[in-house]
Amino acid sequence: MSPTILRIKGYRFYFLSNEEDHMHVHIICGDGEAKFWIEPIISLATYHKLSSKKLNEIQKLVEEHKNEIIKEWKKYFSIS
Repeated sequence: MSPTILRIKGYRFYFLSNEEDHMHVHIICGDGEAKFWIEPIISLATYHKLSSKKLNEIQKLVEEHKNEIIKEWKKYFSIS
């Protein structure tokens, strides 16, 4: 299961149910995909077929929506 938490500028932000507990978000678009750690700091975990320009754009979006991503993570994984 992979619930969509945001759709922005052609990017889909989502979680995967069966991964590690370390807070992160997956992002996919027509060009490729990426995974960013959310805590302790936002940082790129992995990516596939994305340019540096796209990765920078995605990182800025993750930073802008960090609080929303954290809120959705806690809600989805039932963390208070």
